[in-house]
Amino acid sequence: MTVLGPLGLSGDSLAACVQCGLCLPHCPTYRVTGDESRSPRGRISLMVAAELEGAPMDSEWLASMSTCVQCLGCETACPSGVPFEELISSTRAVMSSNRRPPLRIRLGLRLLGRPRLLRWGVSVLAVAQRLHLVPRTGLLPARLPLGGRHRRSAPGGDLLVFTGCVMDACQPEIHDAVEDVLVAGGRSVERTGAAVGCCGALHAHAGLHEEAVARAGMVIAALPGDRPILVDSAGCGAALKRYGGLLGTPAAAAFSARVFDVHEWLAANMEVLPEPSGRSSEPVVVQDPCHLRHAQGVHGAVRDVVGPYATLVELDDEGLCCGAGGAFQMMEPELATEVRGRKLAAIGRAFERSGARTVISANPGCAMYLEAAGLEVRHPMEVVAEALEDRRGR
Repeated sequence: MTVLGPLGLSGDSLAACVQCGLCLPHCPTYRVTGDESRSPRGRISLMVAAELEGAPMDSEWLASMSTCVQCLGCETACPSGVPFEELISSTRAVMSSNRRPPLRIRLGLRLLGRPRLLRWGVSVLAVAQRLHLVPRTGLLPARLPLGGRHRRSAPGGDLLVFTGCVMDACQPEIHDAVEDVLVAGGRSVERTGAAVGCCGALHAHAGLHEEAVARAGMVIAALPGDRPILVDSAGCGAALKRYGGLLGTPAAAAFSARVFDVHEWLAANMEVLPEPSGRSSEPVVVQDPCHLRHAQGVHGAVRDVVGPYATLVELDDEGLCCGAGGAFQMMEPELATEVRGRKLAAIGRAFERSGARTVISANPGCAMYLEAAGLEVRHPMEVVAEALEDRRGR
């Protein structure tokens, strides 16, 4: 592998792009702008220019790279196997070393590494929400939980449920639903909790490579052993599965091999789930988070697990990104809103033809961003948990 110039990219990876353009329909920023510099092949051309030709990384060059949502739809569609994630992640890491993300982003990411302080902050925001002092945005659930709602699990369960940071503070009911389903299937569960905290996914997305590596090292050290680690946030799951490549050590690779999206694990262990007594009469629309569909490639497991308990309605947009993209909605709000508009149109069409009024999404960022547009969004495991409760007559 030949490493080239100031971006430190692989020459082989850059050369893999044959500029065929089959990625273009799958790139959300190209779809809404029609601008070649906002497309995967355009961005790769600019990377090549900087690496091989000494082209300046000027404001337009930087704008091209910073407006990438990093959804990886292009990587899934690419017939040549271009490793776009590798290219854009390395490029963004170099960019952040020269032009740090805004202070508000860095402070927010630093807070994610302090779970107890994060919970306290969320409790304060929850009170402010109820007093109508907080505007509705895509960064927060429509109704944050007040303090005291977090379950504790006994140590020693045969499965670890990774609780992370944002979801544990803002959406603890999703972890509850996951635990209810697993316990109903006869398994014991231990939550990773505040002692483990943030996985570093958002740090990596922002190009803060050193911080992402540090978080990965702390998570690995906090979770020794060989128990499976189940994750109910698609973004966290993708990050944990990448630790092997991020750290480049056998220990990190062994850790990543223990990580499963919760739907992925359940689809491989369907005997855990009780037989359904019948599907829910209300259909639900399935929205595939990019980190589940493209980064992990296990979005089919959601259908395997939820399908026996609810009538599923598919979208007609081939999994196009919703625009949330980690901190993308904060960094590029206008572009993110345009991208979300296409997703909302697809959901509207699905509602119209099916009568559904609810969307299920396995990623908190997607769920909150769609909720902010006025949709009712549930986690797939909440649908399964409620179906099992109904079946038991609770």
